[in-house]
Amino acid sequence: MKKPQPLTPLFKQFIRDSESGKRLKKNGERITAGSIVNYKYVLQNLIQFSTDTNFELRVCSILRLTARELKSEKAYWKKFYKNFTEFMYKKGCFDNYVGANIKIIRVFFNYLKDEKDLYVGDFHKQFYVRKEEIDILVLSPEQLKFLIHDKEFEKKLTSTQIKLKDIFVFGCTTGLRFSDMFLLTNKNFEKSNDDWYLKLKSKKTKTYSFIKLPNYAIEVYKKYKSGNSKTTLFGEKNLSNFNRSLKRIGEMAGFTDPVEVSREKQGKTKKVNSKAKERFCDKMSSHMMRRTAITTLLILGMPEHLVRKISGHSHGSNSFNRYVHYAQAYIDKEIEKVHSKLENY
Repeated sequence: MKKPQPLTPLFKQFIRDSESGKRLKKNGERITAGSIVNYKYVLQNLIQFSTDTNFELRVCSILRLTARELKSEKAYWKKFYKNFTEFMYKKGCFDNYVGANIKIIRVFFNYLKDEKDLYVGDFHKQFYVRKEEIDILVLSPEQLKFLIHDKEFEKKLTSTQIKLKDIFVFGCTTGLRFSDMFLLTNKNFEKSNDDWYLKLKSKKTKTYSFIKLPNYAIEVYKKYKSGNSKTTLFGEKNLSNFNRSLKRIGEMAGFTDPVEVSREKQGKTKKVNSKAKERFCDKMSSHMMRRTAITTLLILGMPEHLVRKISGHSHGSNSFNRYVHYAQAYIDKEIEKVHSKLENY
């Protein structure tokens, strides 16, 4: 059998080539900084797995292997997948995160073949990537209206909290991703007659959006706009501070109803914090902005194809269909309230 090579140095080279631009996406674009951060996390997980379980991580070219050696190599990678995923689940990870790690490991295998001319086999194609449907948590239209309009509540907030609330409300209205929100400058806003529009190209999907703004969103823009066209509207972003402060604002707003959160491990549903149910405010984060914007538009009756145009989702997007189902469930619940009033004579 050919002499195997240690996997870790090759994975580090994979990361370096992605950072330097030597390795590109299939469309010729550079790998994003966010993807490279994820690669580094996977490498950390692989090293920890190897150290804690004493599992040797190596790769071996399968060219000119005997049938017996090929069978042995196949068994090695089958064992790796089983042991690595079990290790991740024991660490407390759920299907989406474990699946994301496996997805990157599969990308690494393709890199070895396509860019390093090291053919270690197609065993990675047997690595199953599990996905889970996480419950969508969004603000109801009533909660969003409260944050937009309640001036008495705003008086209880510090100036920093008011700015964060304004950013959150703006995001819940426009459906922008957190990363896109903090790239906005005066150039992204355009006035036509008496109407204001937000125009931008998504950093993630490269799709263009042209969104008409309501009065309260225009007020947020005018409040924070700078005289310098290059200065970003909302300043520097800090995701962890944003999410931590947002939970506190949600608590102060009284968004404290208990929510039961369930996740999946190896396809089986597991309740999270089953002893003490988490409150709605504890689950508030930057992700809620985009989700709230999409579901609010659907709940209030905007046709799906127009909502997709604003959100940048493709026609057959599975993630968008989840918003549709959620919005329909909300509408059904509201209809049931009306029906129950009519039925009680």
